[in-house]
Amino acid sequence: MSASGTSAVVEVEGASFGYGGARVLEDVSFSVRPGEAVALIGPNGAGKSTLLAGILGLAEHEARAFRVPTGRGEIGALPQASEIDPAFPVTLEQVVAMGRTPRLGLRWPGAHDRRAVTEALETVGLAALRRKRFGDLSGGQRQRGLLARALASEPRLLLLDEPFNGLDQASRDALLETIAALKARGVALLITTHDLDLARAVCDRTLLVNGRQIAFDDTACVLTLEQVEAAFASHVFELDGHTLATTEHHAAEHAERHRRLLADDAAGEHDAR
Repeated sequence: MSASGTSAVVEVEGASFGYGGARVLEDVSFSVRPGEAVALIGPNGAGKSTLLAGILGLAEHEARAFRVPTGRGEIGALPQASEIDPAFPVTLEQVVAMGRTPRLGLRWPGAHDRRAVTEALETVGLAALRRKRFGDLSGGQRQRGLLARALASEPRLLLLDEPFNGLDQASRDALLETIAALKARGVALLITTHDLDLARAVCDRTLLVNGRQIAFDDTACVLTLEQVEAAFASHVFELDGHTLATTEHHAAEHAERHRRLLADDAAGEHDAR
């Protein structure tokens, strides 16, 4: 499903987010449409997780306009770290079934709930492992299992907080395929990441923040060297004479790769002329 021309699932205008009256992120305006993935990029402490918490109703917000899904199970979330002890005797299927809780209310699970769990497992490619103990899965499989749990509620909006951290290449590729499938089904995704290559590969638009909004537009327009510098201005490393900022070594590596991509694009355009 194309994201163009469709009504937004999330519409935020002039918003500030924080806790106890203290603002963490200010003056943010963005939207997420059905079938669209939006990257949320910024250094540690920039307010990314606070923004996600605000959408979930777990952080305070003030805004000129603030519209997010409010129905039972309409927002699914994948946290950075699992809260499930690997030693806990629970199967993958049982973990995924936990995602139906918002939809159940006071009723017992029925045929539709069981079908939703099966479809979620199939979407992430783990249906064959449904009976396996969750703690016996690999790290990448557990991450995909938690994504299936978020999908089991049949959300309109999916919030992914650094979903690619610590994944090997095979798990990374599987997750990229899952995101593409979800976009094709019309699910809206908001994805926090430090991986600029990932944002370019899978995210239609990018929201760049550091305590405030730096930019929001098509990903190719946002992830320029100048705007990445502006977003990561609180911590410094050198990049070909430029001062680029980050709190994480891996973000520096991604920024360097992005700089090379921009240089290659520019060289290609010059050769074409």
